[in-house]
Amino acid sequence: MTDLKGFTTPRTPSGRAGLVPPPPWHYVGDFLVVDFHADPDAATSLLPEGLEPFADDPGRCAAVFADWQSYSEGGDELLDPARSQYKEMYIVVNALLDGAPVTYCTFIWVDQDFAMARGWIQGFPKKLGQVWMTRTFNLDTPAAPAIASGSKFGATCHARGREVARARVTLEARSDSGSLHTDPPIVNVRHFPRLAAGHHDDPQVHELVRSRSRDRGVSEIWEGAAELELFDAPGEEHALLAPVSVGRGYRFTFGYTVDDLETVKELG
Repeated sequence: MTDLKGFTTPRTPSGRAGLVPPPPWHYVGDFLVVDFHADPDAATSLLPEGLEPFADDPGRCAAVFADWQSYSEGGDELLDPARSQYKEMYIVVNALLDGAPVTYCTFIWVDQDFAMARGWIQGFPKKLGQVWMTRTFNLDTPAAPAIASGSKFGATCHARGREVARARVTLEARSDSGSLHTDPPIVNVRHFPRLAAGHHDDPQVHELVRSRSRDRGVSEIWEGAAELELFDAPGEEHALLAPVSVGRGYRFTFGYTVDDLETVKELG
């Protein structure tokens, strides 16, 4: 019998066809982040078992747009950018895990299949979408806003042809703290259901997990005034978190490596 290889399917004798190569996974990306507050009851309604509301600042959330490039050790993705580049947008809610602050990813859209599958492995509830972000380049030209006071950056996210989110940030100055709403570690729920009759409510995997990363690096962070809109759309529920107030926006570049995940609690 042939020894099939691959971290994910499809598994083959060589393992090269697997949708997601084995870790470690190295990431780097440009970020546009907007801190905001949603209705506290709506934010609490999305928290899974094991998390408690962030009582010190109810409804604290953030919208994150990211333009990523990733690489699997030993792979050649960087020479084939269709397998290394993707963009995504996600919304996090602040919560408490055993009394400690965390962020919980409630909704997320991504534009590449490998990134969606890799996210599911980590517990991110990724769906397909299209994300666009203002770029900057290392050249003084009107077509590329500089990382400087007065520069304007925008981002949009669409799903199934409908716009679901839009953000704008006007940079003002270097940030001393960065986004406080995304500072706590991310926790997710890994949920994989069963299809067998009689077991549809008995998932194969249902666990609360905490993300682990290493070799983290971040550029200088700039902040400024921000705007954020979340739009309702068929089959989407992120508008539950429509902003009741919008805080600061942030622009920076961030990189890290992932090859581990901590199971915090078995939920079922």
